[in-house]
Amino acid sequence: MDAKARLDKLDTVEDVIAGKIATNIMHFARVLRSAGLPVGPGKVIEGIKAVETIGLDNRDDFYWALHAVFVNRRDQREIFDQAFHIFWRNPKLLERMASLVLPSFVDPDAQQQAEEMNRRLAEALKQNPLETPGEGEGKGEDEDPDVTVDAVMTWSANEVLQETDFEKMSGEELEAAKRAIAHMRLPIMEVPTRRFKRDSSGRRIDMRNTLRAAMRGGGASIPLQYRKRKRRHPPLVVLCDISGSMSRYSRMVLHFMHAITNDRDRVHTFLFGTRLTNVTRQLRNKDVDEALDKVGEAVDDWSGGTRIGHSLHDFNTNWSRRVLGQGAVVLFISDGLDRDAADGLEREIERLHMSCRRLIWLNPLLRYDRYEPKSLGAQALLPHVDEFRSIHNLDSLEQLSEVLTKPALNKGFGHNPWQEAAE
Repeated sequence: MDAKARLDKLDTVEDVIAGKIATNIMHFARVLRSAGLPVGPGKVIEGIKAVETIGLDNRDDFYWALHAVFVNRRDQREIFDQAFHIFWRNPKLLERMASLVLPSFVDPDAQQQAEEMNRRLAEALKQNPLETPGEGEGKGEDEDPDVTVDAVMTWSANEVLQETDFEKMSGEELEAAKRAIAHMRLPIMEVPTRRFKRDSSGRRIDMRNTLRAAMRGGGASIPLQYRKRKRRHPPLVVLCDISGSMSRYSRMVLHFMHAITNDRDRVHTFLFGTRLTNVTRQLRNKDVDEALDKVGEAVDDWSGGTRIGHSLHDFNTNWSRRVLGQGAVVLFISDGLDRDAADGLEREIERLHMSCRRLIWLNPLLRYDRYEPKSLGAQALLPHVDEFRSIHNLDSLEQLSEVLTKPALNKGFGHNPWQEAAE
């Protein structure tokens, strides 16, 4: 009896539990999470309850019950559809796979997107196989052998890791990227401070040390002592968006910020979605896994909405005077999509811009050649940033290091880096 027949046969709550459907729903949720969907334990419980409510008489009802629980954005529908029909053994799967090898006209962008989803889905399914009801109990020769389809779901191992988008990386590539990020350093240029230190090649006379040297010599001669300004890298403040649209990128940025935090002092990291959370102390832990676990415990608004103006107001009111001293450099990491339609955003970003030495906006959407800042949030942010750059792969992180080693250009108030780049 195949999985579909068993699925149609089970129609009571007791059968759902005894037939291991609940376990398979849990494995299915893991597949979706591995493929990039924000699925947590709460949604697994909701999915089981939904199946218990609608029963298992109709496959379509089963499909839409799980769809209602696990899918909350339009771009997640196709991944869910592919995962469902493959994981739950859709009889029409062979027709779908056969159509892949037939000559037909397809949109190149759509085809590339489908291949990326197939690749992530194939890896997720490999790690979370279907546990059929009664598996391991009375397996006989009458059962049909499993058929593995390996057509589109492959990826070249020679893909250049440096240029691969974080959103398109497989699990193995993400692990390799995390190892590369752990060895990255951010050499921010040093700036002069108000303090001085003794230096024989300095241009300013150090009167105190000169008088001391004269007294040691009995006053017969006055050897001049010199000093120069101390130089130190400015504080680095990171404001990172952790909304649903930024999920994959923000997690990779956290690995990057952990490496930087443990490499230098005066690094402050804040995460924001619907609220602002300071995670600087958590990232100071030497072990990256333990640090990210503590960050996860401290943050309550992962993969939710985005209230940029509200979060910046919180930062400007409660944190700016503490962390923006001595000409801090601010990295603002967000896609500019604001749930509050940029309410109060321009006022807060203007205040932040005037409080720091340099404000750099890192936007993963800038990886698209046709990107235009049409959202209200992006339009409010652009006039008040000094740099507008992409952050979507390892190359972009290395380019960021190069940008921060160069002196900032004094472009004045109200310039638009997007227009300057376009011109």
